[in-house]
Amino acid sequence: MLSKNVGTADRIVRVLLGIVLIALVFVGPRTPWGWIGVIPLVTGLVARCPAYSLFGIRTCPTERHAH
Repeated sequence: MLSKNVGTADRIVRVLLGIVLIALVFVGPRTPWGWIGVIPLVTGLVARCPAYSLFGIRTCPTERHAH
């Protein structure tokens, strides 16, 4: 299983940004570009960002394993 690389604060921002962008499809300028909000929404919900993995970025604390 892949480890999480998105921290709590980052997850909150991503989910809120995703919801706002998706809302633009239905209100506001009503542009299909709002569907791009699916990306931050999903990465926030699963706590895993492929771009972070590519660049070696982690915004979550390292996981500690019990011995």
